[in-house]
Amino acid sequence: MSEGADPAGDGDATLGEGERRDPEELPAEIREAVPDYDDEYLDRVSDRLMYSYDLARDAAVGGERFEMTAEMRVRNQKQFLHPAMSYADHDMREFVFVRRVTTPGVGEIERLVEFAHDVADERIDAHEEHYGTDVTVVLVADRIPDDVADFVAGFRDRTLLKFGYYGHYEVNLVVVAPEREALVASESADTAAAFRLWERVDPPDEGFFSRFAKRFWR
Repeated sequence: MSEGADPAGDGDATLGEGERRDPEELPAEIREAVPDYDDEYLDRVSDRLMYSYDLARDAAVGGERFEMTAEMRVRNQKQFLHPAMSYADHDMREFVFVRRVTTPGVGEIERLVEFAHDVADERIDAHEEHYGTDVTVVLVADRIPDDVADFVAGFRDRTLLKFGYYGHYEVNLVVVAPEREALVASESADTAAAFRLWERVDPPDEGFFSRFAKRFWR
């Protein structure tokens, strides 16, 4: 998504089980950019992400393979009388990596946390206008073992860049078992809402950036 774009998600968060949006309802440029995942669950997740994220499929990143990747970029800008007279510009980004697994393990998740740090090191352009970047890893599983649920629920990994002068980045974790309607997410993994298809997505409370606000809801 280009800078300056409205981060509001236009996906219908209330689609019923098994329903897919009629592609003809979407603008042509969006229809053409959304991959077909050959996976009903991921296709329905893409219905929630498509308006705010650039989506891709079957991606190889840093030696890891993912069925889905997503990227969002937001610029928050204040202006005085005219857009050319702007101040307090802040850039925010999120990278999402989604993989299907059978039964996840804590060791696998710890390895993917290191992968997420490598992504942050490679992709963040640290400067005064960088406010924050999220790197979110999502595992779509058949079941969620108790030790994995405990690890993910208690996980928080936030790194300040130049003592916060260049913003920060955060690693987020989500593990979801769609057939069991079960999901566990780390504290700041707001993107988890897009993967909880058995629940509607409600409009967020307004606030500072609204945590990448309105990504899935309109």
